[in-house]
Amino acid sequence: MERDPRSLPVTQRVALLVKALDGARRTNEALAACQDGEAMLDVLLNASARLGLGLTRQELQNTPPIRDWVWWKNKEAVFTVGDRKPRYQQDAPAAQGTADGQEAPRRKFLGLF
Repeated sequence: MERDPRSLPVTQRVALLVKALDGARRTNEALAACQDGEAMLDVLLNASARLGLGLTRQELQNTPPIRDWVWWKNKEAVFTVGDRKPRYQQDAPAAQGTADGQEAPRRKFLGLF
């Protein structure tokens, strides 16, 4: 007796989706052509429906690794550390100084111990 994939936990259904995407040339090309994370979610919802996984947009958006793919496409950090800037913005030369060209004061990390 085969188990209905919709009865599996969300993480297992997402894992099945990710496994199905491996080697799915057309779906991967569609994902690469997406302008933002919302468009990616549309493609992934369609793939989920075709596979009978019954994943929702919310489940895809909140479950790794899909969550991380959407973050990367949108360039929005899930969380930040330090100066409250995403890591890729912290490394940018413009982030090093202030509007008047002066270097911004550095915050000191005192450690946990």
